[in-house]
Order: sequence, then C-alpha cells, then structure tokens
Amino acid sequence: GLSITAIPNNDIFEQTILYMSIEVDGVSKIYGNQKALNNISFKVDKPEIVGFLGPNGAGKSTMMKILTTYLNASKGYAKVNGYNVDTNSKQVQQSVGYLPEHNPLYLEQYVKEYLAFNANIYGVSKRRINEVIELTGLMPEVNKKIGQLSKGYRQRVGLANALLHDPEVLILDEPTTGLDPNQLIDIRNLIKSVGKTKTVFLSTHIMQEVEAMCDRVIIINNGKIVADKKLKNLRNEKEQVVIVEFDYRIEDSLLLKLPNVKKVVNTHDYVYEITFKTSDDMRSYVFDFAHDNQLKILQLNQKNTSLESLFRDLTTK
Repeated sequence: GLSITAIPNNDIFEQTILYMSIEVDGVSKIYGNQKALNNISFKVDKPEIVGFLGPNGAGKSTMMKILTTYLNASKGYAKVNGYNVDTNSKQVQQSVGYLPEHNPLYLEQYVKEYLAFNANIYGVSKRRINEVIELTGLMPEVNKKIGQLSKGYRQRVGLANALLHDPEVLILDEPTTGLDPNQLIDIRNLIKSVGKTKTVFLSTHIMQEVEAMCDRVIIINNGKIVADKKLKNLRNEKEQVVIVEFDYRIEDSLLLKLPNVKKVVNTHDYVYEITFKTSDDMRSYVFDFAHDNQLKILQLNQKNTSLESLFRDLTTK
C-alpha cells in the first residue's frame, strides 16, 4: 500500500499558536513592599467571555494595565494574540480594544468627531466609524457633544472607540459601573454579542455581571488567583434561583404555585427572587406565568448561588 505523510504547513501552525488570545505566565507586580499581583498565570482562548472577579483593590486593574502595555510586570510575562506585551507593545496595542475603568473622553468633541479622530490614529476607514456607531447604538446621540451624554452613552462611545480597529481581543475594566438598569441591559447585550466572535476579558467586583455575561470566571484576591472556573460547572444541581422583574407588584402566593418552587422573596420594587428545587431551567415557566397573567417581564436571569458562595469563601478568609 502507498503511505502518504502530511507535511504540516508552518504558516498555519504559527497562526494556531497565535490564537491563544491571552497568555499570562508567572506575572507579579511589586510596588515597594507590596505585591499587587503575586505569581499569576492563566490562558484565555477565542471566542470566550471571561469575568475577572475580585474585591476592590484585589489587583484587577493592575493586570489589565499590564495586558494593555500601560504597565510592565515586575516578574513573569504576558502575551496577547501571541505578542509579548513588553517586547511587542505596538502589535499588542493594534490588536486589543481597551476600555479603562475611568473612560477618558474629550467632552468638548462631538461623538462622530471623537471617533473620526481615533479612526485616523488607527488608520481605519470612515466607513468603520458608521459601523461602530450602529453596532453600539449611538445613532440617536451621534450629533451631540460627548459632555452632553449620559453615563450609559459615554460607555457606548468608549466601547465604539475600543471596537474601531476591529480588534481580536477586548479588555474592559469595570464596563458597567454607574449604569442604570436599562443601560446595564443594553451594555450587557452588546458585550455578549461581541463575545460571540472575539475574546472579551472584563473585570468587575459585581457577581451578577459575571452571571449575566460570562462563560468563565477567574477570581482574584490579594493579588493571587483563587479560582478559575467555567460558570456552567458552578451551578447548584439541586436548586436554582431565578430573578424576575415584572411591570407591577403581584402576590407572592401566585408565584408559589409554580412547579418546584421552594421560596419566593420580593427583594425590592417589582423584583422577585424565586428558588426552585430542580436543576431544570425554570425561566420558561416564569415567562409563561407572566404571559398568562398579562405581565411584562423587564428582566429575567438565573442567579448563581454557587458563585456567590465561592466568592464569599475565597475572598473573606
């Protein structure tokens, strides 16, 4: 018989290596006697939305500044899209979209003027400006100065700017801070949409944000990684909590008639936390309940009680 040995294409092999979107190996950042980061290692593949979760001051922003070349690590190395953040900083900057915690914007510029200014720096076409305006829902405010915009729309401008050069990796530091509930939903949906084709690495100290957007969570405390888990592996198999917000208040007794209900708590306003004694996804039952009772659902999410317990256990020791 004839034997054929395939010779690997080196170009394809090299591209495969590059597609480990983020690689962090033994990174430490030391300020005087304080270790802001202490021997951190993790990898992120594409496409994936990873929540970088931890209490305030745990080292989240420091890690993000290293990944985006704003800070150098004291020890270890980090790569983004295969490029070393220290030795290939320009290539990293070209392949990363970054939204800092304190979104720096030129308040006197108009939305389109600001995006055109940055598009010129990136060397991208004017057509791309209109694409990101459409993508981030900025069209209603496009003729306003940035200083006239609400916090939610300013975050959209920051995200539009981060997406201008169509980066493979988005790094978002506290992207939903200070947003009202409606703005939260819009920004969450935008990030989830982008995360279908890109790597999104976002920091937060709010567990609900991880639950609403992420595939995986990395928990950091006192500069060390204390957990790295897929969210689907954190679910409590014996029960679940569904958070639902209706358009007006109803009697708890009505919700207690749903199948497998263990407990109903009206947490505030028209928001209810319903605990079910089953691993089956009960959101469809809640949706049908709302339809049958002519209620509108303003939000419907699963609450990961296992994630909350894990976070508490790992960050309060």
